[in-house]
Amino acid sequence: MTEPRDSATEFAVDLLTEFANLGVRDVVVSPGSRSQALALAAAALEQAGTLQLHVHIDERSAGFVALGLAIESRMPVLVVTTSGSAVANLHPAVLEAFHSAVPLILLTADRPDELRGIGANQATHQVGLFGESTRFVRDVHAPSGAAASGSHGAASPGSGSRELAREAFSAAAGHSSAAGPVQLNLAFRDPLSGPIGELPDVVPDPLPAPVSLTTAVAPAPYTVVIAGHAAGPDAEAVAHALGAPLLAEVTSGARFGRNLVVSYRELLARSDFGGRVRRAIVFGHPTLSREVPALLEREGVEVIVVRSGGEDFNPGRRAAQFVEALAVDEAAVTDAAPAVPGARVWLGEWVAASRAILEQIDTGLPAQRFDPDASRTDDKTAVAEFARAQLEVFRQPVTRAGLVSAVWNATWPHDRLVFAASRLIRDADRTVPGKRVSVHANRGLAGIDGTIATSVGIARASQRTGGSSAAGVTRVVLGDLAALHDVGSLLTSPGESLPRMQLVIGNDRGGTIFDKLEVAATANSTLFDRVLYTPHEVNFAGLAEAYGWEYVRAENRGELDEALTASGGRTIIETPLPR
Repeated sequence: MTEPRDSATEFAVDLLTEFANLGVRDVVVSPGSRSQALALAAAALEQAGTLQLHVHIDERSAGFVALGLAIESRMPVLVVTTSGSAVANLHPAVLEAFHSAVPLILLTADRPDELRGIGANQATHQVGLFGESTRFVRDVHAPSGAAASGSHGAASPGSGSRELAREAFSAAAGHSSAAGPVQLNLAFRDPLSGPIGELPDVVPDPLPAPVSLTTAVAPAPYTVVIAGHAAGPDAEAVAHALGAPLLAEVTSGARFGRNLVVSYRELLARSDFGGRVRRAIVFGHPTLSREVPALLEREGVEVIVVRSGGEDFNPGRRAAQFVEALAVDEAAVTDAAPAVPGARVWLGEWVAASRAILEQIDTGLPAQRFDPDASRTDDKTAVAEFARAQLEVFRQPVTRAGLVSAVWNATWPHDRLVFAASRLIRDADRTVPGKRVSVHANRGLAGIDGTIATSVGIARASQRTGGSSAAGVTRVVLGDLAALHDVGSLLTSPGESLPRMQLVIGNDRGGTIFDKLEVAATANSTLFDRVLYTPHEVNFAGLAEAYGWEYVRAENRGELDEALTASGGRTIIETPLPR
C-alpha cells in the first residue's frame, strides 16, 4: 500500500519528477525550513537515481555552483532556497546567468498569501525580486487548500506540475527567446512536509529543441572574424571557410586553427592591419579588449553579429545585420575566389605579424634555444652546460605571462580551465597560443564574484563517470582578490562529491588590475591603494587547511610546473607575483 503524502511533499515530488522527465539532472539545495519539502524530495530522488543533488549552505555559492553545472552540462539546473534573504543571495548568479544566457530554474520557497504583507517572519516581496534579469516568473499558490485568487499572475499547483515544469524549462532553455534564469516562487503552508512514499516513475519527455535559421555569408575583401566569449567552434569554421583572420579571445572556444591571430589587440591598433578592415563578423561576447569595440564603432566597417543568446553585442549601435546562425556559402567561395584578390595574402600577413609579436613576449623563460641533442652528447662540458641551462629555466621567478603559460601547457582537452575576472585572464589572452581546450570565465558581467563556486559546478559536471573528461582536472586561474571574494565556496559539506581541482592563485597582494587605470597616474597613491588596490596579508596556507584543501607554494617555474602536473584531489597553488 502506498503511504499517503501531504500536499506539500506530493507537489514537490511531482514537480521535481516532471523536471527530470524533461532531462534535468542537477538540483542545488541550500538548507531552510520553508523549502524542506523540495529539499527532501530532491534527496529522495537522488537515492532513486533520478537527480543528482548538490548541497551548499550558502545560497550565493549555491547559485554559482548551479551556474557552473549548467554551463558544462548545457542543461537547465534547479536551485532550491528557503524564503527571505536567502532568495536575494542568488542575485549575483542570476545576473551572470541572464547576461550569459545560462539556463537556471530557481525554486524559491515562500510564505502563503495569508502571511504576506503582514510583517510575518522571513517574508518579503520575492516575486519579481530579480527584476528584468529573469526570462519567466511564476508565483505559485501553496498546494494545500483551495487556490486563492492572487496577484502577480499566480498559479495553482492544481493546474498541473507537468505544465508548470514544461513552461519553466522551455523559458530557461531559450526555446522561444534567449536562454537564462527563470523563477518559480512556490508558496508552502503548514505542514511543510510529510513522509515520502512511493516515487513516481521517470518517463523521459524532452521538449523539441528550436531550430536556428542559418544565414549564408559570402567572401568579401578585408574581412576578419571576431570570436568573443563562448563563441564556440563555429567561429573557427567560418573563418577557415572564408580564409579570414580569426581574432579569438581565450575563452571563445575558438582559439585554435590555422587562421588564429593571438596578438589581435596590437594589430587592430595598427593602420596597416586594423585600419584596413572592411567587414567584421562577430561571434560570442568580446570583453577583453578596447580595440575590438573601437573597430566595430568605426565608419566604413560592415558589422555582422551572430546572436549568442545574451544581449546583442553592438558597440556604437552600428551593426548592419543580426543573425541566429551563420554558414559560408560554398558556391560563393568558389565563385568569389578570383573576385577577392589578395585574400590569402591578407590572412598570411595577420598570422605572420601575430607570431612575430608573440615571439617577443617574456613568459619567464630564457630566450636561449637549446640544442635538443645537447643532453645526449659525450662531451661532458656540453652536458653540464645543458644541465645548467635547464636549471636556470626552472629557477626563474614566475611572471604573469609565465603563470598563464604554465597552466595552458598543463591543460588538455579532457581538462577544464576557468579564469577569474582578474588581470591574469588578459595576460592569457595576450600570450597563450592556439589549443583546443575547454576554457570558461564568467564574462556575462565580468564580475569578480563566484569564480570558485562556478568552477566547482563545472568540475562536477565534467568529471561524471563515463565521459571523456572524467579523468580530467579543473584548473582555476585567479588573482588573490578574486579568491578571497569567493573563499566561502572552498567549503564542501560531508557527503558531497570532491572533484579534482587546482586553484592557481597569482598573489600580488591586492588588485593590481587597477594599476592599469588612467587614474593611477594622477591619484594620491595612499588613497588609491586603500580604495582600489586594497592590500591584504591573508595566509592562503591557513585557508587551505581550514577548508580541507591541499596547499603548495610555487615560487619559481619549476615548482609551478611540478605542482600543476601532480596528481591529487583539491589543491591551492599559490604563486607570488610582483605588483
